[in-house]
Amino acid sequence: MNDAIQPSEEDKKNKLIEYRNSIDNIDAAVINMLAERFKITQKVGIYKAKYGLPPADKDREKKQIERLRKLSGEAQLNPDFSEKFLDFIIEEVIHHHKKLRDGEI
Repeated sequence: MNDAIQPSEEDKKNKLIEYRNSIDNIDAAVINMLAERFKITQKVGIYKAKYGLPPADKDREKKQIERLRKLSGEAQLNPDFSEKFLDFIIEEVIHHHKKLRDGEI
């Protein structure tokens, strides 16, 4: 027999709203952080285009992936997910760097 007091429907609803509000706040922070990251990578792309540097840096990418996989493990986040996420970001950055190099932006 379960003697624990069960929350009311209103309490359940309020707790779910609380969790969702936290998720919304985190999502907003992630978007703002990505925007800041892309502002800096835009500067990197302009710099690379100006000085004829290649849009991609495979050694840097490899180190970043290794670093993020380690951080993910420490944060109890799936390293495979983190790598896929970073791969997506890197691909987008390189795409922008190529456009800058080619004078399309």
